Amino acid sequence: MSDIDSYENLANAIILQAVRDYRTALKALKLNPSNKSARIEKENIERFFLSDWYKVLTSVDGGMLIRSLQKEVDE
Repeated sequence: MSDIDSYENLANAIILQAVRDYRTALKALKLNPSNKSARIEKENIERFFLSDWYKVLTSVDGGMLIRSLQKEVDE
């Protein structure tokens, strides 16, 4: 495995974990909108998805990802 492959695998793992954590936070807020820890987690992950660091890791639009995950959890 090349260094580039290792970097891409790490970048993908970081993003996939953030997606899982975001879904969990959204579902927790759907069940209990006053869940403060879930709200903080959601806001932190949204900041990550819109950050320059996220843009270094992937070309996937962070705003589009947020909207897509919110729609998925709302259904």
